[in-house]
Amino acid sequence: MSGRFDVVIVGGGVMGCSVAYFLASDPAFGGSIAVVERDPTYRTASSALSASSIRQQFSTPANIALSQFGISFLRSVSDHLSVDDDPVDLGLREPGYLYLATEAGADILRKNHAIQKASAVDVALLTPEELAARFPWLSVDGLVAGSLGLSGEGWFDGYSLMQGFRRKAKALGVTFITADVVGMDRVGDRVNSVLLDNGERLDCGVVVNAAGAKARRVAEFAGIPLPVSARKRCVFVFDCRDPLPACPLVIDPSGVWFRPEGAQFICGAPPPADRDPDTDDLTVEHDLFDDTMWPALAARVPAFEAIKVTASWAGFYEYNDVDQNAILGAHPDVANLLFCNGFSGHGLQQAPGVGRGLAELIVHGGYRSLDLTPFGYQRLLDNRPLLETCVI
Repeated sequence: MSGRFDVVIVGGGVMGCSVAYFLASDPAFGGSIAVVERDPTYRTASSALSASSIRQQFSTPANIALSQFGISFLRSVSDHLSVDDDPVDLGLREPGYLYLATEAGADILRKNHAIQKASAVDVALLTPEELAARFPWLSVDGLVAGSLGLSGEGWFDGYSLMQGFRRKAKALGVTFITADVVGMDRVGDRVNSVLLDNGERLDCGVVVNAAGAKARRVAEFAGIPLPVSARKRCVFVFDCRDPLPACPLVIDPSGVWFRPEGAQFICGAPPPADRDPDTDDLTVEHDLFDDTMWPALAARVPAFEAIKVTASWAGFYEYNDVDQNAILGAHPDVANLLFCNGFSGHGLQQAPGVGRGLAELIVHGGYRSLDLTPFGYQRLLDNRPLLETCVI
């Protein structure tokens, strides 16, 4: 489909569809929108393979604000995304996140707690005794503190959120094109058109790079370096015979996390640095569970000594190699190319706020609801990383 669109969005995952929805629903925007997605089955898309959780426990106020809007959006999602009065069911649950800390991590936990309380996060700092009383199935050996989200944290069906954005955007007149972007026609400080693998050309007023794990490749088409790599994260599903009442999503000091998933549990952990390359391979690495995750799980929850893995999968983190935070907005040298990249594992929960913010930037020339300028590309050029210490 050759032609011209006011906005071309490269990538039809949750971010691309969120930007499209918020643009199309803004009464001040009367233009045309195209979303280009290379694989409408979403077989390897992060939106389909994510553990799909949401938390307020970040170390930067800007991330906290994004997730605060995110939880409010998820709670009322049908008000926003229903089509023909057909409700959107995300299965949202809010049992909280529980960050555990030994003496080595206690100061960071306390500092983050102070930042979170200043941003009105509903979070409690618990002693080992309080942890044991609240969660009797938890071993508190070696712990000095735990940070528990009391509301606004949990998990949901991320794939349904993405499909909800997509369906609503279509209903609002957004054009979805199945193709791969293979180039851009850049002249000076503007991208004039996007080139597709079927030989077609889309002339454009604005381009949004929402290409997920392929974001760096898309940026290179415009001659811009983007420090975003595709990192593999493996998730394992397991059975446990004993119930764990009121179990939140738990992050162990080892880096291993787990949470309930129906009658079972899922878990994961960042791999060692020497096993965390930029990759396009999604082969599950089962030895990571056997050698790293299971020992940590059994040490923290005695009931996990006898568990059985029943399924597993791997998905991509689009990882910002500089500071593990999103890269949003325009490049100073290419005014009409907007970035929506580098979420480093917390993209789904931030999709509503990011989509709204970028739509505001396109329509109104600036952010109106939340100030997302801390996530701008300029910080990379100025060597001013926006460091996030709460990365899972």
